[in-house]
Order: sequence, then C-alpha cells, then structure tokens
Amino acid sequence: MSDIKNKTINGLKWSAIERIATQAIQLVVMLLLGRMLGPKAFGLIGMVAVFIAISQTFVDGGFTNALIRKVDRNEADYATTFYSNTGVSLLCYIALFTGSPYIADFYNQPELCNILRILGLGVIFNVFAIVQRAKLNAEMDFKTLAKASFFSISISAMIAIIFSYLEYGVWSLVIQSLSFTILNVIFLNIYNPWWPKCSFSISSFRELFGFGSKILLSSFIDNIYYNIYQIIIGKLFSVDQLGWFSQAKNLASMPAMTLTVIIQRVTYPMMSNIQDDREALSQSYLLTLRFAAAVIFPLILGLGIIAKPLILLLLGSDWTESAKMMTLICIGFMVYPINSINANLLQVKGRSDLFLRIEIFKKILTTIILLISIPFGIIGICIGIIIDNYCSLFINTYYSERFSGISNRQQFKSISVIWILSVIASLTSSLWYIYLDNIISQLFLIVITAVLLYLSLIRIFQKDLFDYAVNVFFKKNNSKSI
Repeated sequence: MSDIKNKTINGLKWSAIERIATQAIQLVVMLLLGRMLGPKAFGLIGMVAVFIAISQTFVDGGFTNALIRKVDRNEADYATTFYSNTGVSLLCYIALFTGSPYIADFYNQPELCNILRILGLGVIFNVFAIVQRAKLNAEMDFKTLAKASFFSISISAMIAIIFSYLEYGVWSLVIQSLSFTILNVIFLNIYNPWWPKCSFSISSFRELFGFGSKILLSSFIDNIYYNIYQIIIGKLFSVDQLGWFSQAKNLASMPAMTLTVIIQRVTYPMMSNIQDDREALSQSYLLTLRFAAAVIFPLILGLGIIAKPLILLLLGSDWTESAKMMTLICIGFMVYPINSINANLLQVKGRSDLFLRIEIFKKILTTIILLISIPFGIIGICIGIIIDNYCSLFINTYYSERFSGISNRQQFKSISVIWILSVIASLTSSLWYIYLDNIISQLFLIVITAVLLYLSLIRIFQKDLFDYAVNVFFKKNNSKSI
C-alpha cells in the first residue's frame, strides 16, 4: 500500500504540473487569438469540434481504459490496440473527408469543408501515441507525459500566434490544433519509444473490446451531448453567438476538466490496483471526492464571479456577451469533477455495462432539458446546463454507493460543506463590485479576498482535509492520512 500511495502522490504532482502548465499555455494562446481573430473564428471551430471528438472516441475504442485497468497487460494487448486503432482511424478520416461538404451545407458555412478535412488528419496522427500514453498512464509516469505535453503546446502556441499575425484567420486555430497533435506524437515516441513486436491477437481483442466497447459507446454518447450545444447554437443562432458561447464554455470548463483529468489519471490506475480491497477503495474514493471538491468548487465558482471584468480585460468589448454565459456555465461545471469521479468507480469495478446504462439515461434527461431550454435562447440553454449537471450528480452518486461502501448521503454531506464555504467566499468577495469601478482593482481585490477567506474557512471547518493537503504538497513525509 505504501508503494501505491507514494506513486499516487508523486503521480498527482506530475499530473498536475503537466495539465496545469499545458492548459495555462493553451488558455493564454486562446485569449490572445480571441482578441486577434474575434468570435467568428471560434464559432467555426466550435461547429466542427463534435465531429473531431467523435472520431477520436471511435479511434480509442475504450482500449486505453481497458489497458490501464488490466493488471496482466502484455505486448499482445499493446499490439492489438495499435492495429485496431490504426484501422479505425483511417475509416474515421474517410468518413470526415467525404462528409465534410454535407456538414458545411448543414451550417451554411462553405469554408468548414476544408477546415474539417485538415483538422481530421490529427485523428490519424494521434494513433501513433495512444499505446505510449496508455503505458505511461498505467505506470503512473506522468513526468514523461508532462515533458511531452509542455514542449508540444509551447511550440504549437508560437506557431499559432505567428500565423495569426500573418492574418490566416481561423486557420491559425486549425494549425495550432494539428501541430500540437503531431508534436505530441513525436515527443512521446522520443521519450517512450514503442512499436508493435507481435501480430494482432483475436483473444486479446475480445478481452479488451469486451470491456472497452461499453466505454466506447458511453464516450460516444458523452461526446455528442457535450458538443450538442454547439451544434444547436450553430444551426439556430449566428456564428458570433456560437463564438461567444464556445469561448464562455471553454473558459468555464477548462479548469474543471483539467483538474478532473489530473485527479482521474492518478486515481484510476491507483484504484484499479486496490479494486479488490473494499475498505481501502472506499477510503481512497471518499478522500478523492473531498479533495477534488475542496480544490475545484472555489476555483470554478470564483471564476464565474469574476467573469465579466476578466473577459473585458483579456478579450475586449467584442466578447462582452460571453460573461453572463460563462458565469452560468461555471455554476454547472462546479460538480463536473464529482460526476466524473463517481462514474470512474464503475469502470474500476469493471461495470462498464452499468456505466453505459447510466449514461444513456442521463442523456435522455439532457435531451429533455435542452428541448425545454432552447426557446429561452442561449441564456436558457446555459441554465439548462446547470440543471443537467446537478441532476447527473444525484444519479451518479446513487449508483456508485453500491460499490464504494459510502452512501450518497455521506457523499453529499462530505462535499456540501465545501460547496457552502465556496459560495460564502465567492459571494462575500463579490461585494467589491459595489465599491469599485476599475476592472483591474475589482479583479485583484475579489481574488485576494476570496482566496484568503476560503482558506480560512476550510482551515476552520475542514481541518483534517486542510492538514492533509498541506502535508502532501509541502512536506517530505507523506505518510499522514485522514
């Protein structure tokens, strides 16, 4: 257990470094390009994002999760994954290439045809790093992943900025995305070279696909519904409105999804290793929930509070409409990590079938909420996102109770206090809006007040969690637990 715990803590640190550094650079680039390119360019990319995401889901096929979960994975498993993914990637690109004119006609945006055909190449290139990522994740070697991601995003960011200065418009975003994929593949193969050493194995495919197929279908449904808002807004509203929504959603979801990935990438292999020890799994699961809530709740809610001055300062007045959307989406995305961690437990326990059924049920609910919210415009859709995320939280916690040994009442009790403390800190700090008019002063004092107040509250009302976090990140002796 101590070895797993040390690997988990070390993995958490390097996973955090990798994701935060990568997303920070990506955020800066998106803000710079947002000022230079305007809402339309981001609206066009938002229109095709769902098709790239779906293609990538099919290429992975759930094999990555199946590999990480499998304790006795071997070279045949890796080779079979590579051959399968390569074949599917070619089929997906053919579908994207032939379907791009119809997608362009659907949105009545002719330039989408070439955009999708070029962006789709990334689906093929990405195949040559899927096994490398799976191996590094399974071994919890997030330091190598961090180096590859950092160099890739840094170089691709510089390329995108150069092309935007040369007035390539939306193509700057296309080039940035494609160059990142290619560079990441190159660096991963330099740091962790791998090539299949054996042939395709039918038995390996059956085992991996038996588990991964449910994850594939679940991810497919999830990707459609995560991007369905862009499809609806792109069809029913203007390109600029889609650009405002896309940027608001990206700014709101980026920290939530980044921190979720950090936590999941470490805890999924860790919990897979202790999946048969119910007590240890329950303790690790509850700690993960509380730790995620303590970090993400105040961050996302605080981001929503400062949305308007932040967008005006960083993006300019052309993006003002994004502010209200961003605030509402932040409220919804507060619980995104808790939803993901609950769903993750089902995969750890091998219940990909139940995971799939839950996803189907939740998406039916999402469809109903979306249909009701569309007549109320984009703001109505944003409010629908809040309702949808909190309904999903109740559903996920209900089913995860069976496997965690922790009731949904215990889960809500453990995170509700943190939720309340986050709301108090955010609302109290927002009082500066009443007394200040200067944007920079508002941002500075709101952030400082919120951080100091939240840390004080969490230190008083969640002392055990506070002490654990301090112990993990600032002390050499990590043996202490809560």
